[in-house]
Amino acid sequence: MNHSVLLIEDDAELSAMLRDYLQEDGFAVSVAGDGERGVAAALSGEWEIAALDVMLPGIDGIEVLRRIRATSELPVLMLTARGDDIDRIVGLELGADDYVSKPCTPRELAARLRAILRRSGERDSAPPVVSAGQLTLYPQTRRAFWADTPVLLTAAEFNLLELLVRHAGRPVSKDFLSQQALGRPHAPYDRSIDVHLSNVRRKLGPLPDGRSRIQNVLRQGYQYIPE
Repeated sequence: MNHSVLLIEDDAELSAMLRDYLQEDGFAVSVAGDGERGVAAALSGEWEIAALDVMLPGIDGIEVLRRIRATSELPVLMLTARGDDIDRIVGLELGADDYVSKPCTPRELAARLRAILRRSGERDSAPPVVSAGQLTLYPQTRRAFWADTPVLLTAAEFNLLELLVRHAGRPVSKDFLSQQALGRPHAPYDRSIDVHLSNVRRKLGPLPDGRSRIQNVLRQGYQYIPE
């Protein structure tokens, strides 16, 4: 079964090249050439993942992502200008699952899309429940609960939190988190994991004593602190 991807990109030549490559690589692809059409298509429920350009006519990619995340957890891969750290960080803070710097090769884009889909899809081999204190994760259905309250997480946020909870009380390196949760090596100055986990901290809230439930361990990575 082909994976389905929505490409939200206004550059007609680039989108045609990417569409042709992705289709040859086994994806079902639809292109939306502006932000308004991109939002409508993303919220239609027809697509497994979206690749979203930041620079769009009308409403830009950041606003498109904001509108998608208001009601949907559709995995989103941002396409950002090379070296534009502000757009990357804002996109991750708003719930993008990952980003690719433009210009990128169609092969790199396809690999990133597959990595996100592989980690956000069904996980039949995963244990039915992963828990620590009042936090309960259901990997096979990608659901998270704090006590009886749902915690809405993006695919990347869920992946990172699941890894930390599985290793609760022990530090987990950024290299391991990046490879296992994002599907790529951790690069120097890449803040993706930091931003994703900042979002998770905000959604979970602090420990009773005010400390963060997810702590940065100097030169060792991150650690989930169970109650």
